[in-house]
Amino acid sequence: MSDPLQQVDRTYVIWKNRRLTYFAGCDYFRLASHPAVIESVVKGLSKYGLNVAASRLTTGHHALYTQTEAALAAFFAAPAALLAGNGYATNLIVAQALCDDFSHVLIDARAHGSLRDATRFFRCPVAEFKHRDPSDLARRLRGKTRPLLLTDGVFSHDGEVAPLREYLKRLPQSGMILLDDAHSAGVLGAGGRGTAEYAGVPRRRIIQTVTLSKAFGVYGGAILCQRSLREKIVARSRMFAGTTPVPLPLANAALTSIGLLRSDPSFRRRLNQNVNYVKSALRASGMPVPDTPAPMIGVIPGDPREAEALRRRLLARDIFPPFIRYPGAPESGYFRFVISSEHSREQLDALTASLSEQ
Repeated sequence: MSDPLQQVDRTYVIWKNRRLTYFAGCDYFRLASHPAVIESVVKGLSKYGLNVAASRLTTGHHALYTQTEAALAAFFAAPAALLAGNGYATNLIVAQALCDDFSHVLIDARAHGSLRDATRFFRCPVAEFKHRDPSDLARRLRGKTRPLLLTDGVFSHDGEVAPLREYLKRLPQSGMILLDDAHSAGVLGAGGRGTAEYAGVPRRRIIQTVTLSKAFGVYGGAILCQRSLREKIVARSRMFAGTTPVPLPLANAALTSIGLLRSDPSFRRRLNQNVNYVKSALRASGMPVPDTPAPMIGVIPGDPREAEALRRRLLARDIFPPFIRYPGAPESGYFRFVISSEHSREQLDALTASLSEQ
């Protein structure tokens, strides 16, 4: 566990008594500290209280959950939405409900841990395919009658995007994709609807799972799917049935953040401008940066001395050094820089200078 941080002024943190620019976390639009979102939490607490203290299938259902699901379905242009307690749980809930519905499960070799945990629920063979490799997927699909493909939309360690169009070409019509879109929801696509919109593919054979704690700046998760599948999940998933839902003040805040991102395209425009500005500058300096629209940049040091040198360059420019160790990422650790819509040009220049300097 890392040292404690206190986030202040939307793009800074207090760390070891220093105020440093913060290029980390996944609050891409800094909605977690947006005044309208904060106000919705306060109003929600006053109006609804903190907690329904019961499952939605018993006495914990509330009109606010229906409103939030309707707003999510509208935002993502999905037939239906189902709220979950958090983003990690969404994949487990889907797997629990669909454990007998597929002949085989195929999972990307670098898939998020929540997808890996989800495979334990399926009562069918599970196999890996090479990371973002449609050809290897096609090879492993031979003879599979009703497969389910599990993949991230955006892979958080470096921002690579899953090739959904190529996957769908290779999947049989009976196959489906469980798409963990935690890092794409609200960010990718013209309307922020995620990886499928970015790839220009229909969602008919895609089960999209998202978190509200990243782009939307609140908390909770959601499953976007067909109405019939939503009904099946509600009926079959013990995890959904037995879980107390999202606290009401946070559901109220989610309605506000969804509305902000839906009505104001300037959030995504500023984010895209900042991402393009930094990545173009780094490429011009000779640094290899993946050609991806995602707002994260991974830097893997060659050795501890190189890591320490970068750490010192960042601190010299008053930037917090986001060196992390995370399951599925390089075991030795790496730096992951996350750009937001709210970073200033001065902050972006300090970051590019730190990364470009040898």
